[in-house]
Amino acid sequence: MPLSTPAPPAPLARRVSLVLLLLVVLLVSVTGLVRTARADAVPGAPAQATADPAPAPRTAKDEISPLKAVALGVIEGVTEFLPISSTGHLLVSQKLMDVGVSPATKEAGDAYAIVIQAGAILAVAVLYWRRLLSVANGVIGRDPEGRTLGLNLVVAFLPAAVLGFALEKTIKAHLFGPWAIVAAWTAGGLVLLWLSTSGWWEREKHGASIGSIGLRTAVIIGLAQCLAMWPGTSRSLVTIVAGLLVGLSIGAAVEFSFLLGLITLSAATAFDVVKHGSIIVDSFGVASPIIGFVAAFVAAVIAVKWMVGYLQDHSLAIFGWWRLLVAALTVGLLLGGVITT
Repeated sequence: MPLSTPAPPAPLARRVSLVLLLLVVLLVSVTGLVRTARADAVPGAPAQATADPAPAPRTAKDEISPLKAVALGVIEGVTEFLPISSTGHLLVSQKLMDVGVSPATKEAGDAYAIVIQAGAILAVAVLYWRRLLSVANGVIGRDPEGRTLGLNLVVAFLPAAVLGFALEKTIKAHLFGPWAIVAAWTAGGLVLLWLSTSGWWEREKHGASIGSIGLRTAVIIGLAQCLAMWPGTSRSLVTIVAGLLVGLSIGAAVEFSFLLGLITLSAATAFDVVKHGSIIVDSFGVASPIIGFVAAFVAAVIAVKWMVGYLQDHSLAIFGWWRLLVAALTVGLLLGGVITT
């Protein structure tokens, strides 16, 4: 089948310019936060002949200001359901902002990222409440289509749930690092660009509805979701692409990906809250988690609504370019010593 007619240069140039502008804004914002976070660590006077008393160790509350709480919440909300990896963006952003970088605060920083994730989860629940109501009616026998969808979501959720529980410590020990994230960002970006330029996108974006999903399709998407345990891969990316590969329309693939994410992320969040709930409250109090939660909710609502509309007439190429840009940026930060492994 011949490739679709390429878009006119002007709109393409505007889209690329917009992406670059957003990247510059992100860089300026993060740089300001980094400078603010590190300002207190710069001595204001020359070294004394006699050693000063050792400063008190930093706490998690010292590391997260209200401005950082908003920034992390927005980053989580924008990136959670877009195919660009929220985990990768948060891990790199936390290093830039000096959040959870010390042994004393690392566990608290990781737990904080899980808490604000709940804001993005709530956003999808609000946006797709009718579909969730259909599933709930299906559970009590009032909606056969909702019951089938609910069963398929559970089936798709199980592979990642089992594998994640079994390999949680191994994954965090070996894959939660900037270089591993860069590799995943780059690989995913190249895949998206190839799919968007090969003609595959135009052939496959019109397919079956969400109501036609069977157990085989659910299993395939569920197995694909396991790939997202590698930070930087993106759960949305692998589940949307898997859905398209098995014949779903772009709308059905995106919706099933979001609903599956709602279950998967809710389970992960509940697990971490039970495991680290006391650490979260003791480390940050109440204000910072609430600020991050609200910021993530608002940002996720905007991002999800934008993405659903955007993909009706565009390919995933813009997300591929973004992944390559942030991968290159992270490499520069690593080589420049701004962030460390």
